[in-house]
Amino acid sequence: MPKKFYITTPIYYVNDKPHIGHAYTTIAADVLARYHRQKGDDVFFLTGTDEHGAKVAESAHKAGMEPQVFCDQNSALFRESFKALDISFDQFIRTTDKRHERAVQKFMQKLYDHGDIYEGEYEGLYCVGCEKFLTDKELVDGKCPDHKTVPQHVKEKNYFFRLKKYLSAVQKLIEQDEIRVLPANKKSEVLGLFKQGLEDFSVSREKVTWGIPLPFDTKQNTYVWVDALQNYISAVGYGDNEMEFNKWWPADVHLMARDIIKFHAVYWPALLLAAGLATPKVIYAHGFFSLDGKKMSKSLGNVIDPNDLVKKYGIDATRYLLLTQFPFGQDGDIKESLFTEKYNADLANNLGNLVSRVLNMLEKYSAGKIPKQVASPVSLVPIGQDIEAMKFESALKKIWEGIDSANAIIDNRKPWVLAKDPSKKAEVDSVLNELAAFLFDLAGVLVPIMPVTAATIIGSLSAGRITKGEPIFKRIV
Repeated sequence: MPKKFYITTPIYYVNDKPHIGHAYTTIAADVLARYHRQKGDDVFFLTGTDEHGAKVAESAHKAGMEPQVFCDQNSALFRESFKALDISFDQFIRTTDKRHERAVQKFMQKLYDHGDIYEGEYEGLYCVGCEKFLTDKELVDGKCPDHKTVPQHVKEKNYFFRLKKYLSAVQKLIEQDEIRVLPANKKSEVLGLFKQGLEDFSVSREKVTWGIPLPFDTKQNTYVWVDALQNYISAVGYGDNEMEFNKWWPADVHLMARDIIKFHAVYWPALLLAAGLATPKVIYAHGFFSLDGKKMSKSLGNVIDPNDLVKKYGIDATRYLLLTQFPFGQDGDIKESLFTEKYNADLANNLGNLVSRVLNMLEKYSAGKIPKQVASPVSLVPIGQDIEAMKFESALKKIWEGIDSANAIIDNRKPWVLAKDPSKKAEVDSVLNELAAFLFDLAGVLVPIMPVTAATIIGSLSAGRITKGEPIFKRIV
């Protein structure tokens, strides 16, 4: 019986256009989803857009648009970008979906009825860019450290969630790895939060009009990030399809960047416990990256649109280039200036050249047929454990070691020389059999990571008559 595997990305704010940070997380999730499908697991892969809150309303106003129209336009950009990257999501959720809104209201009502939401008053410093309240300790020169803006002083009636009631239970779940927080340094970081005296938090905003009204006080809207977290349950039937919900929940992996780890590893499990629901199994936070040594920012003009990368390098090359920059889970620097060099070396000259050489020799020396199906002489080290552990760079390194070995077989045994001697026909066939077998194996391990390339290799080898055809990665000058 197949196992279920439910993986999520964070949902992305529509106040901005897609960039390679969004692509990085989503490609990683796609690799995991494809890998589990290949294993025969029953997979649900969720991504989408976060569309409520003050920041979105402000961006819509600046654009001279109604919030919903603004959201429709920008959400479509994310869909198009993910389509360009061949992302195999099962659902693209939007927090303006009516199903999501109904689920949020049911969830919030349940917490209120249980006594875990209470009315209070909040006074503090609020950063619209972060969509959160900040303490004086978090400010740098009186400004938000991320957005470099002076936060607003806000005083308003809010509703609060009794976080402190559930802190010890959440801490225990993390300590015992019933909620696995990965990588390991993130677990230590999250456990350190419990020593800081976490307080009950606001779950509503009185003066933010773009959001989901609380069912028990429609003058208040659900705080945007509280609303957003619930996409993980609304997408799989919370509140309207018990059978669907029981099939998929809890999530097997919540994948995200490290700046939202507290919301996912502390606040979200606490909310779920209050609602009587299971907590996610794995929360994985990857690092941040700079771009050619500089922080990505609009003001510097170095925010890369993933669609531009796809246009220049192709789908699979873009996926490969992003996943091989540095170990997933760590902070690192993406060397865009070296993309073309790496593309030519790894993809055009190595992988692409191997495939072209083998197909060419099958066409010339074996009448476009694989002489006989045999086992590959090159052992591709199993990479399943690496993919499950999200060690994508390590998995690809092992695959490329196999490609190097296959190219070495060609260079050492020189089939083109053997083919000149009719008495060496059996030896030529042996080499071609082995190389074709390797390409089949190679395509199999590339399926989750470079699906277009994998399908192209299999298609070429399975043709009625094999021909060299066009290079799968053309060299870029």
